[in-house]
Amino acid sequence: MDKTTYAHLPINHDEEPIRLFKSDFLEFFTHIHPAVVLMLFVPVVLFFMVQTLSAGGATAQPFMVFAVYAAGIFVWSLSEYVLHRFVFHFEPRQAWLQRVWYLIHGVHHEQPQCKTRLVMPPILSIPLAFFFYGLFYVVVGTLLGLQHLVGPAFAGFLTGYLSYDMIHYAEHHLSMRWGFLKYLKIYHLRHHFKNPNHGFGVSSPVWDVIFHTKPRDP
Repeated sequence: MDKTTYAHLPINHDEEPIRLFKSDFLEFFTHIHPAVVLMLFVPVVLFFMVQTLSAGGATAQPFMVFAVYAAGIFVWSLSEYVLHRFVFHFEPRQAWLQRVWYLIHGVHHEQPQCKTRLVMPPILSIPLAFFFYGLFYVVVGTLLGLQHLVGPAFAGFLTGYLSYDMIHYAEHHLSMRWGFLKYLKIYHLRHHFKNPNHGFGVSSPVWDVIFHTKPRDP
């Protein structure tokens, strides 16, 4: 079976996580508690915001800093959709790439309720954080000439990512019985249990509406 064709993956409801590696050492790095993500990246967000605001002068006006911070959150929102739709749900033809993509996202579709595989493990999230910081440095700092605002832009991006991770965990394991939170839970679980080719927004359905991938009956 092509393990990247998520629509055809059988749902595994076992409490025991699917084993991905024979090696206990490698297997260890495929599991993570969501609190670890907060402990890793909340200090990074605070560092960049405090560093920029404490710089003083015209380059650190609070309004501008928080506006750029909000822009970073917006950039994450679009990135979340693009990554989920075009990267996580990419379907390679080569067998070895199918295996890689199964490790990246397919196992989550096969066993969506596994508590320790709902957020990205640090062995991937830390290198990716450096990669995206580099992108912000190039785009915001070099191309736009706003080097003093790279920090808050990246901090906003990280905040969006942390919100996404926590919402994703909640959608699978918390009740979320009221209002918009209930809607998000139902919306995302339909992506898993009914139509994995629609509903790519995890923390918001906005980009699904814009790009016409919103399920007709969420």
